[in-house]
Amino acid sequence: MKGWKTLTSIAEVDLAVEASHQHPIVFFKHSTRCSISSMAWNRIVKINEDESKTTDFYFLDLIQYRDVSNYIAEKLSVCHESPQIIIVKNGEATLDISHLEIQPKEILDNI
Repeated sequence: MKGWKTLTSIAEVDLAVEASHQHPIVFFKHSTRCSISSMAWNRIVKINEDESKTTDFYFLDLIQYRDVSNYIAEKLSVCHESPQIIIVKNGEATLDISHLEIQPKEILDNI
């Protein structure tokens, strides 16, 4: 998980969203009980170290931190899904994709 920051609190979400006014951020909401989520994670885990130096990437274990996951959905006005990528710019969700839509190119094209 090199380069990915782990989210464990609502306060960290607020700090990340605030940082999105300076540069894009990416949330990955991961279910440790879902094989599709694991497949999506394996596709994207290396994006940060390989291709984007100006974006912060955040990993959330939504099973362990369901309250944080719910807060992200509410704060950014997106439906909760798992797995889910949410790209945030200037405090607003600009991309919300899930399941098999989660591809490195889709993320890189939108940050």
